[in-house]
Amino acid sequence: MLTLVNVLGRLSRRSFTFPTATQDLTSWSQPGDVSFEPLSSKLLQALSWCIPALTYDKHKGYTGAPHYAAISALKCGADLATIITTESAAIPIKSYNPEHIVLPWLEGEDAVKNIIDSLPKFHSVVLGPGLGRDSKQLQIAERLIYEIKERGLPLVIDADGMYLITQKPDIIKGYDKVILTPNAAEFDRLYTVVLQKAPTEGEPIIDVKRLARKLQVTILRKGFIDIISDGSESLVVNTEVSPRRSGGQGDILAGLLGVFNYWMHVAQSMPHMINERHMGLYGPTLLAAVSACALTRECNKAAFDKHGRSTLATDMIDEIGTVFVDIFGKDRTAGIYS
Repeated sequence: MLTLVNVLGRLSRRSFTFPTATQDLTSWSQPGDVSFEPLSSKLLQALSWCIPALTYDKHKGYTGAPHYAAISALKCGADLATIITTESAAIPIKSYNPEHIVLPWLEGEDAVKNIIDSLPKFHSVVLGPGLGRDSKQLQIAERLIYEIKERGLPLVIDADGMYLITQKPDIIKGYDKVILTPNAAEFDRLYTVVLQKAPTEGEPIIDVKRLARKLQVTILRKGFIDIISDGSESLVVNTEVSPRRSGGQGDILAGLLGVFNYWMHVAQSMPHMINERHMGLYGPTLLAAVSACALTRECNKAAFDKHGRSTLATDMIDEIGTVFVDIFGKDRTAGIYS
């Protein structure tokens, strides 16, 4: 029978001789040393009460964000993923995956110049995962937002990027190629700053639309259901998802958004999409957000079905290729970019 060992106080200093298979464990131990209790069903039930239940309404934080955002973009179909970070973080991030292009430019006198000079090489930008809240790095991020807007690049702002936007919401106001991705707490803070009042209890869809209209941007409020609005139209993605909220899931969503935001803006100008009803009704940012949310949620469910409570972000990433085909169909040899 399995036994549970409970160490009581300080063990005596005598030399221990472990019991043989024929010895009685309780007679072998001395009072105050070690006690043994069978792992009965009642004891196991008592232990299970101490384990937190999985729930759909928890939020989490994570610091290894750049890798998850970049690898998710690559798994989704991006040709290259470049991570711009600090010098101290560059080697650890590069060691995660050789596919990453890692540039240690997020500090120093030439930081802004180096990044601005590289912008013509990029098709889409995800700003925020792993950024941190150092004042100098936030100043660099603010300057880059203006440069990104000037070049008309699709932009996703997530994580610590949302902290910057909450401090200075006007820097993205009116930019129609940006998608903000606040979680519930980040949304409440931004809403309160911009509208000078707390969100309405029990009306998240209305609140997201109201804030999006005020800022004239697309907002994706992440949660048990994902709520998306550009201030005019609103969409909800509530496909089944697991209660397992592993660290890195928001970063996966951000990376996928970066890819879909670019794809949808390219598709918008294609001849066969000009009269497409959904593109005309919702526009590229809403469709990008719906696509990324659907893919992320299905990857979460697929990973949870296999791994249950032990599901990690890496398990979700492993599902991207298969789930992508399940949702959007098999890859075509000729597509909208041919």
